[in-house]
Amino acid sequence: MTARVGVITFPGSLDDVDARRAVRLAGGEPVALWHGSHDLEGVDALILPGGFSYGDYLRAGAIAALAPIMAEVKDAAQGGMPVLGICNGFQMLVEAHLLPGGLIRNAHQQFIRRDQRLRVESTSTAWTADFADGEEIVIPLKNADGGYIADADTLARIEGEGLVAFRYLGVNPNGSLNDIAGLRNERGNVVGLMPHPEHAVEEGFGPDTRLAMRSGVDGRRFFTSAIASLVAAA
Repeated sequence: MTARVGVITFPGSLDDVDARRAVRLAGGEPVALWHGSHDLEGVDALILPGGFSYGDYLRAGAIAALAPIMAEVKDAAQGGMPVLGICNGFQMLVEAHLLPGGLIRNAHQQFIRRDQRLRVESTSTAWTADFADGEEIVIPLKNADGGYIADADTLARIEGEGLVAFRYLGVNPNGSLNDIAGLRNERGNVVGLMPHPEHAVEEGFGPDTRLAMRSGVDGRRFFTSAIASLVAAA
């Protein structure tokens, strides 16, 4: 089978086309979905892309979390469908209570854009199974509201249950508590992170590496991992 991965476009999405391209390069079939629809068109997995949905009014991702299609996203996630939220998509997932905590303005009130080192903290998800526990990867980061927060009890539960998917290495770019760059849910089908794996999927267009400029493709494994898990389960 060919895995069909839906990428939802919201007003203000910036990286939906990039996410669809990443799915295609990973061997899947990207399916463009619209925020105002209630039809997931029979897809096997979902991606909530980066951008500034609805202008990031109220809070980043807050209005998008109430978009018509999000009712179907919640049902699909609770039914076990793989769902990936990237940057603004991560913000939507926490606003929709599919992942715990919240995201606020970056420390120092600055927009951050950099190639970011991460440590993989969990490989027990549909989106991270191609990584190794503790592996260090480099993924582009670009956000203004990426500071992860949670109350003490929630933070203790996240750490105790192993729900941290990625941590920042070298520098914490936005003041996130416990250097949290991404989370997973208990079931492992929902993952959200602030960095952008869809911008590190093809040589010549990714982060610099020791081998060559713009040769980094660490982000590709997010998509190959999910697609492989879907094909294996078919």
